Amino acid sequence: MPTLAMTGATGFVGGATLRLAVEQGWHVRALTRRPQAEREGVTWIRGALDQPDSLAEMAAGSDAVMHIAGVVNVPTRAAFEAGNATATGRVIDAARGAGVTRFIHVSSLAAREPDLSNYGWSKERAEKIVQASGLDWTIVRPPAVFGPGDTEMLDLFRMARRGVMMLPPRGRMSAIYVDELARLLLALTTERDASIGAIYEPDDGHPNGWSHRSFARAIGRAVGRSHVSTLTIPATLVKAGGRIDKLVRRSRAKLTPDRARYIAHPDWVAAEGARPPADIWRPERETSDALAETVRWYRRENWL
Repeated sequence: MPTLAMTGATGFVGGATLRLAVEQGWHVRALTRRPQAEREGVTWIRGALDQPDSLAEMAAGSDAVMHIAGVVNVPTRAAFEAGNATATGRVIDAARGAGVTRFIHVSSLAAREPDLSNYGWSKERAEKIVQASGLDWTIVRPPAVFGPGDTEMLDLFRMARRGVMMLPPRGRMSAIYVDELARLLLALTTERDASIGAIYEPDDGHPNGWSHRSFARAIGRAVGRSHVSTLTIPATLVKAGGRIDKLVRRSRAKLTPDRARYIAHPDWVAAEGARPPADIWRPERETSDALAETVRWYRRENWL
């Protein structure tokens, strides 16, 4: 049975990838900060990204290492560096120490714009560390990820249910269903020749991405709304909101200046030439169906 070492397995993307990996016959050695229930096909490794001994234990005996964990909303540049760049270096060290050469790194489209936000800067730094690792690496930059268990887009679904949605400044985005992303990540663990040294930007196959308004209306249809009113917030107000939230809630701020700059950026569309080759992976599920499945899950869990 092949063995996969994985960080981030208790999170949204990692959880979906863990489930699919076990279904496909992998044994997963998964890092976790907190005790987890026993699960067939999974060995839970207690530890954290700043604990090299636990990373070494996770990587031991594995055929591939998949690094999904990271930070998206922390208060300082140093915290972003520690959670994304420094942590990636430690996972690479663990892979090398265990003699594992295959390394799948989950980055972000934000790495294309390192001067825009501390988050993007830290993700670009992490990518450079991967590229200099000497391992058989592949980097995946997901766009906006949605699906069962997601909390980041939940407010959009809640607004759509009410019939009025507040949206970022005018721009375009790509999206991907979490199970589709998981399928790509696992395909890359065994696909080596074509993907070593590649940086992929997968999406749902929607031509030229989505405008914010068109994706909002797709969410509206998924929640059963034939019409959803949309209100576009100007970039100046988004950025002002980031400064105010930081001032009022300090380290507990959700809309930080860093996050506000990210939200206000007009182009988060996966690049046409950066999509994975079709013989490795292609999107299979229509976004309308995936959004509807997400809504069903939210309702079953009383989130919506």
